[in-house]
Amino acid sequence: MPAQHIDLDEITDTFEFLDDWEERYKYIIDLGKQLEPLGADEMTDTFKVRGCQSQVWLIPTVDGDGRIQLRGDSDAFIVKGLVAVMLAIYSGKTASEILAIDAKDILSRLELASHLSPMRANGLFSMVERIRAIASAAE
Repeated sequence: MPAQHIDLDEITDTFEFLDDWEERYKYIIDLGKQLEPLGADEMTDTFKVRGCQSQVWLIPTVDGDGRIQLRGDSDAFIVKGLVAVMLAIYSGKTASEILAIDAKDILSRLELASHLSPMRANGLFSMVERIRAIASAAE
């Protein structure tokens, strides 16, 4: 099952079940492995997320219902897993739904930002800002 279809509740439930952070990191990496890789032609500056230590690309498309479908990739395993978490939070929602999401609240409930290095946490919030910018432009 591609990570784009993983439900945020499923991630939250799994995080509650796994009380060891080493196990949670493995789970995040596994989520990233489920992402369909982007093609080399898609890994361009146009889709690159600035502010990430690793290379990260997010590609938005708007479907017929006005929902923003996101695809993403990274050159680092843990970051690719974080991309999968971002897709679970945001992909498949309308621009206004995306802009209404309190990502800091969700990430704090998952305790993600507090268990990442400062550079990775900054990169995570760079992804959030990029997705919000995509939604603002689509609105």
